[in-house]
Amino acid sequence: MSAFQRHRRSGHVIATFTGFEADLLRSLASQLVELLHSEAAVPEDRDPFEALMDFTGPTTEPEDPVLARLFPTAYPDDEEAAGEFRRFTEGALRDGKARAAATIIDTLEEAGLPDELREDGLTIDVEMDADTAHAWMRSFTDIRLALATRLGVEDGDEDYWYALPEDDPRAQAHDIYDWVGYLQETLVGALSR
Repeated sequence: MSAFQRHRRSGHVIATFTGFEADLLRSLASQLVELLHSEAAVPEDRDPFEALMDFTGPTTEPEDPVLARLFPTAYPDDEEAAGEFRRFTEGALRDGKARAAATIIDTLEEAGLPDELREDGLTIDVEMDADTAHAWMRSFTDIRLALATRLGVEDGDEDYWYALPEDDPRAQAHDIYDWVGYLQETLVGALSR
């Protein structure tokens, strides 16, 4: 994978992924979308105006630890205010996060990632405008939070992760967490140029 870079003429952000890397990113984004819809805040098949005017969203913290991390309680000392805040905001926040993750999937598939990866040596060249790049960046944050929560990553525990044997599935998952961090860092760098 090449780092994200800004194309001088177009101003777009570009990167090249191996087929495996692109497929892994699609899988991570797909899993995030699925998780965001697993405890649906609002039904998906509603009229957009009706959804905009409906404030009957959830009032309690999600049960899944990843969702609880993605949608933290706004007022930890005031259960009623926290419930009201969640009711008015969580549905739209879930939809925004799902759209950002879907942008990763759509961008990779539009760049040539097949439905099922069967070819070794495949490379995917991605070029995106600033809005698309910002959606990727937001989704990278959500993916990293999800991975960190599932793995139990904490500040300052790098020695633990690097001491695990390479064939340990937790070490491999942590490598993916680090890789998504690298992608995010180079994307931020490309956008700031």
